[in-house]
Amino acid sequence: MNTATTTANAAATGFPGLSPEQSAAQSRTRDIQTISLIGLAHGTSHFFHMLLPPLFPVFMREFGLSYSELGLLVTIFFVISGVGQALSGFLVDKTGARPVLFAALSCFVLASLAAGTAQGFAGLALAAALAGLGNSPFHPVDFTILNKRVSQQRLGHAFSVHGITGNLGWAVAPLLLISMHEATGQWRLGYVATAVWALFVIALLVFKRDAIDDTQGSWGHEKAGAAKAPVDEHPMAFLKLPSVWLCFSFFFFTTSALSAIQSFASPALSAMYGVSLASTAFVVTGYMLAGAAGMIVGGFLVAKSQNLERNIAGAMFVAAALLALTATGWLPATAALIAAATAGFGTGLAGPSRDMLIKRAAPPGATGRVYGTVYSGLDTGFAVAAPIFGALMDRHWNNAVFFGASFALLLGIGAASLVRQGKR
Repeated sequence: MNTATTTANAAATGFPGLSPEQSAAQSRTRDIQTISLIGLAHGTSHFFHMLLPPLFPVFMREFGLSYSELGLLVTIFFVISGVGQALSGFLVDKTGARPVLFAALSCFVLASLAAGTAQGFAGLALAAALAGLGNSPFHPVDFTILNKRVSQQRLGHAFSVHGITGNLGWAVAPLLLISMHEATGQWRLGYVATAVWALFVIALLVFKRDAIDDTQGSWGHEKAGAAKAPVDEHPMAFLKLPSVWLCFSFFFFTTSALSAIQSFASPALSAMYGVSLASTAFVVTGYMLAGAAGMIVGGFLVAKSQNLERNIAGAMFVAAALLALTATGWLPATAALIAAATAGFGTGLAGPSRDMLIKRAAPPGATGRVYGTVYSGLDTGFAVAAPIFGALMDRHWNNAVFFGASFALLLGIGAASLVRQGKR
């Protein structure tokens, strides 16, 4: 191969001056670094979803709060996050993703300080508000950087890692906060640890900031799509697409189910099966770890299957069935805990297919706006569901937590199955 041909091939892959083999190696290294850093950031955002729920029993005892008031804390977090997420998509498209990411992580430090110094509901509400503000831009930020910097052949795996790290963040937060409380008897020390973690992530991303610079990477799959974009389309034109709102509905229903599990599965299982809270608290961790395992499998499934709606429906139906079985009370206590945790595998398996489905629904040049709007369905689902399930718990309808979560997943399946028709 002559020099001109080699240079042309390397330029086509994004690394002029290198041989095709060298360029491919550079591309792989660059992709892995970007995927890893964005995964860490996403895991941190999910970690801060769980800033307060693991210590709900402590807050009830120390501050005299009810389940409904605790559900309101979740609502505060997700209302602010949902509104902010829809708006931040426009901000990311206009200013770039990286500076927004650093601002979001800084909010998590402030949220930790507010939680650690709280003296009652007002202090916890402030922590929830700051954490919600920090959480709001993550999906527009993450998917903008991934779609711009990660090459097409690794994009499905990037979505898989993104989902896995989110689940790991959900899983680690209860472990850290409950373990710190049980080991020291001082629940406030857990929030010192969460603040230190957020500061560490900020420092690492600043050090590796070139790897998450979305102004420096625009791969061929995006450029090709951009050529098809309308020339003078209104910035809000994407809101006319039925597929966008069907994806929003899908997130609303599935995260309503997740809200029930995250916030109330532990006390509900304890009441239903006579198991200690210390044991049932880790069901949420098990649910998230099973979800992470499902996402690993789901990443390969996306690469081999074009029928994303079928992938989602099958995986989530299994999850819904396991939650409904848990709700019946027919199972022995240990089997019920295992069934509830294992349901996470089904929702995790659907995750990469879900993210690819949204990518296909997004018009070129509107990545941040579409992801911001669609993922605000996640926040809306959490915000609406938490006080509803909290009220059910106050009435001692413990099995309604699992029946409700199962029904919400079935509604999510229906929304996903309509996305392809919506696109048409």
